Amino acid sequence: MKPTIEPSPAPHREIKPKRGYWGRLGTDIWKEWDLYLLLVPGILFILLFKYTPMYGITIAFKDFNIFTGFADSPWVGWKHFEKLFTSPDFAQVFKNTVIISFLKIVILFPLPIMIALMLNELRNMVFKRTVQTVIYLPHFLSWVIVGGLFIDLLSTNGGIVNKLLVSLGMEQIAFFLDNSVFRGVLITSAGWKETGWSTIVYLAAFTMIDPMLYEAAKIDGAGRWKQLWHITLPGIAPIIVLMFILRLGNVLEAGTEQILVMYNPVVYQVSDVIGTYVYRQGLGNQDYSFSTAVGLFEAIISFTLVIIGNSMSRKYLQRGIW
Repeated sequence: MKPTIEPSPAPHREIKPKRGYWGRLGTDIWKEWDLYLLLVPGILFILLFKYTPMYGITIAFKDFNIFTGFADSPWVGWKHFEKLFTSPDFAQVFKNTVIISFLKIVILFPLPIMIALMLNELRNMVFKRTVQTVIYLPHFLSWVIVGGLFIDLLSTNGGIVNKLLVSLGMEQIAFFLDNSVFRGVLITSAGWKETGWSTIVYLAAFTMIDPMLYEAAKIDGAGRWKQLWHITLPGIAPIIVLMFILRLGNVLEAGTEQILVMYNPVVYQVSDVIGTYVYRQGLGNQDYSFSTAVGLFEAIISFTLVIIGNSMSRKYLQRGIW
């Protein structure tokens, strides 16, 4: 009778307790201390220039006086926010901000995507690079220069656009004095200045797409349109989602610098936005507390829109910033 051989017991392994977040972070810092040391200047910069100025938010809850300072200005609670929500001027300003931002998103957000798709199909590299250079150069011009350029082009006193209209038998248009067309001027000038720069972002995104996907699609008989719909657009979808969510965060900004350069009291009714309103109230009327309350309201709405946009994107597109 053969003796039975019993299997040897498995070696006992000591189960180490899972470390928490701070424990893992401490270990990582100990191992990669030199890399974390490089983070210190950036962290200090953020703390000094991003978080420390947040103390100024308290002005929104005080009757701030520039001569008495932060500490000695009396607290007034929600006084300035009540004034904000009951002010008929702010209602019009908020409406203008939403309308201008909505038009810029609907008209200008898809434009660089379409231009990038067309440029991506070009095979003449010299022409392609020339077009890229020409369309993104306006991004580097300040709004002061761009505003002056459009004022000269659209002026009723010798502007080339109005000269062309007169030569075609049409009447001149006071682009900067007509409430019905001024928003169109804002959209057009913003598109001319920034579309090229956004196009470069999407062209860079094309480099992340594996060329083998196009080769496989050609073998399967897919034409240009099918490659576009099934490879190119899904390939740059994460960048499109990222840009859209970031754009939502600037909805209430609406191009303050641009409007400050180009608008005038005649078109306040259709062009006065939150940023310009804060500028006029804060510096013009020296009402620092009220202007801070308006700015805080804008920041809270923008933050909320980013959170909602990211949540909707993760829910329906399975993509998001975080």
